[in-house]
Amino acid sequence: MGKLMPLFCLVYFTLCSAPLFTSSLTLESDIQVLRVVKRSIDPNAIPPNSYLSSWDFKLDPCETTGGQFLGILCSFPLDKSPSRITAIDLDGAGYQGFLTSAVGNLTELTFINLRKNHFRGPIPRSISNLKKLTRLSLSNNFFTGTIPLGLNTLKKLESLDISFNELSGTIHPSIGGLRGLTFLSLSNNGFTGRVPDLSGLWQLKTLDLSRNQLHGNLPNFPVSLRTLILSQNLFLGHLTPLNKLSNLRVLDVSGNRLSGAITREFFTLPKVTQLNLSNNHFTRLEVVRSFGQEELQVLDAKGNQLRGHLPVNLVTLQNLTTINLSYNQFFGKIPDAYASRVGDWSALYLDHNFLLGKLPAQFAQAAQRIRGSLSFNCLRCPDDVPLCEGGQRKVEDCIGRPNTSG
Repeated sequence: MGKLMPLFCLVYFTLCSAPLFTSSLTLESDIQVLRVVKRSIDPNAIPPNSYLSSWDFKLDPCETTGGQFLGILCSFPLDKSPSRITAIDLDGAGYQGFLTSAVGNLTELTFINLRKNHFRGPIPRSISNLKKLTRLSLSNNFFTGTIPLGLNTLKKLESLDISFNELSGTIHPSIGGLRGLTFLSLSNNGFTGRVPDLSGLWQLKTLDLSRNQLHGNLPNFPVSLRTLILSQNLFLGHLTPLNKLSNLRVLDVSGNRLSGAITREFFTLPKVTQLNLSNNHFTRLEVVRSFGQEELQVLDAKGNQLRGHLPVNLVTLQNLTTINLSYNQFFGKIPDAYASRVGDWSALYLDHNFLLGKLPAQFAQAAQRIRGSLSFNCLRCPDDVPLCEGGQRKVEDCIGRPNTSG
């Protein structure tokens, strides 16, 4: 018995001192989903050295090392339960095929990225099963159909990017239930109808709805927004719903049918650096005197119906470097105050208006430092000044303009 004790102790020690937590094989059902994902892709569209070409199912997805199963991340439980797939992050290799509905069975997924490929067909409704998903990026593909119903149940979703596809239909109000979103891009699709009230998305920092066919008045937006891009749609009405967005850095509403005044509130938003209001139907530009607290750097209001004299108070916006007021109906002289600031500006476009008078000498002196154009006005503009290239209107075209700013 005494001789058996050392052997017993050796066996006991080996068993009891072995690591308590060992890596586990991947859950078999997760592996089967990955097989279906790969089979849903045209094999002729899987380039050598791409991520999908590294998916070799003779190996275990979560146990491999080196260059196998690229684009896959796993969980490694501290017990003996199987590893689970937590992320599918494919490279933009031009894969052609469909996103299988089986992906909805990968219930531990937190991240899906399929951007910059050629996926087509609908976004599967089974996506709504992925309750732990925080990021979903399907941009730059050829997905069709509508936004899947049930997407609003993904309460942990922080980033949703389905831009640059061929999606259509309306934006359902239920999307306002994704209260964890910080980034939302639906741009460059074929969405129609009115935008629902999104003010409940109180953590949203970036919203891009550009290049769709959305119409109607602007809705209420969350005050947390820093970037709001609504360009190239069919929005009507006034800018009023936007003038309380005090955290806004970038605003782009270009290429719509908005009208009325660009009011003074937009020039006093404390954090805004870029305003693109071009190619709408605005008729009035209200710029109040700045006291140095504003951060506005870029103002683009070209292609509107802005009337009256050029706003003198633009010169008080100390951080402003780029101004585009071309293709409007401004008249009268270029304010003398502009001459004192032209050396600080990097771009000034006042072409295609009805400005009169002699060009201030400072414009010629700053000609090498500033981009822009003063053409198609009625200015006495020297031919050797680059800003004057393109010619002028006949003086009589600019005389007798209505003396109104409204």
